Parts: sequence; structure tokens; C-alpha cells
Amino acid sequence: MVELLTAHTSALDHGTRQAVRALLFEEFDDMTEEDWEHGLGGVHAMVREGGVIVGHASVVQRRLLHAGRALRTGYVENVVVRADRRGRGHGAALMGALEAVVRGGYELGALCAADDAAAFYAARGWQRWRGPLAALTPRGPVPTPDDEGEVFVLPGPPPGTVALDPDGPLVCDWRDGDLW
Repeated sequence: MVELLTAHTSALDHGTRQAVRALLFEEFDDMTEEDWEHGLGGVHAMVREGGVIVGHASVVQRRLLHAGRALRTGYVENVVVRADRRGRGHGAALMGALEAVVRGGYELGALCAADDAAAFYAARGWQRWRGPLAALTPRGPVPTPDDEGEVFVLPGPPPGTVALDPDGPLVCDWRDGDLW
């Protein structure tokens, strides 16, 4: 039996948190403790098959600066489907649940996609950010050119509330580890 579950980090029991963490570290060679922490404190979507978590994604609140505004952004983190369970619609189910959260509670959705996932997000309506990227660090804004072309946004409702220029600058808030 396949189940799609959603819950805030605070509602996840220790065993569920550990199962999600183990899945992420098993599937990503470059997963770090900071990456794990980036996905905490928001809403998690999980796919469970036969009682085992085989997919996960979360959305957390961040502030992105664009066109003179600090946008309340639902930032998608820690998206993973176990390798032997891919191609079954689990990723679409996870993203559908989180996109509903983004559209219902944020001005904007954003994520940083690996090259092999870019087409998946684009097909779901996420738009690649073409403009320059930076991070608002303790020393001020610092360009992050290595992330350019990997950031995608999903405008939230109501339509037209946030005027986006995907060729303009986009600045993320500071955090340890990967900034985007």
C-alpha cells in the first residue's frame, strides 16, 4: 500500500525523522548535516510503501529579496525518492503536496535543482531563474554565480501579486552550508 503523508517537523516522531534522514544520506553522496537541517522546521511530504518511507520532500520558510521586496518564500528542500522506487509518480505526489502548501501560504516558491531534475520541475510549472544570484551574508550581499541556472521559482497566488523579473537579481537569506 502506498501512502502520501504530510506533517510539520514538530509532528514527526523520532523514528520517522531518523528514517527520512537515513533515506537522504543513502541516496545523496554529498548530503551533509547542514543539508539535513535545511529541510527542518517546515512541512514534510513523505511517500510510504508498506510502512517504509521511500520518498521525502519538505518546504521551509525563507526570505528572498527581489525588486526591492523581501518575499515570504516556501523553499523546497531534501527532495528524494529511493532509487528502486523512481518512475512510479512518487516525486510528482511529493511535489504536488508541497506546491499546495506554497500556493496557499507563500508569495513565492523556490528551490535549487540538480541538472538531472531540472526538466521535472520545469514540467510542473517551475520557472528557471535567469538573473544573477546572491546571498545576504553577515558581510553583506555576496554573488553566488555557481548556483546560477539551478534556481527555480513558482509564483504563489493570487496571480499578479508579486511582479517577478526572472532576469533580475535574486538574493537569498543567509544560512550555514549551501546557500541555495
